[in-house]
Amino acid sequence: MLTAAQVLAQNNFGDTRTGGLAGPMGLFLILVLAAATVLLIRNMNSRLRRLPDRFPQQGPPTTLDRADAEVADPTDGAQWQDSSTPAPTGRQQRRNG
Repeated sequence: MLTAAQVLAQNNFGDTRTGGLAGPMGLFLILVLAAATVLLIRNMNSRLRRLPDRFPQQGPPTTLDRADAEVADPTDGAQWQDSSTPAPTGRQQRRNG
């Protein structure tokens, strides 16, 4: 009869010698991802430093183009209404019968 220690001590994972490359490959991938993350953060920081402290205020356009003048408001002043149906509740999902 097998004891609990003997059952736990059995190798149920096959030959572990053939999987010897998994550890170094995992470490390599972690290092590559870490290096890529560091480079991306440095790039983002350098781009953010180049931005101005404040952006200039943009006023309304002074002249309207012909295309802008002919465009009408598609809503015609109507309020926006939600046309989606509400999610069914538990009672609505059940079928009688």
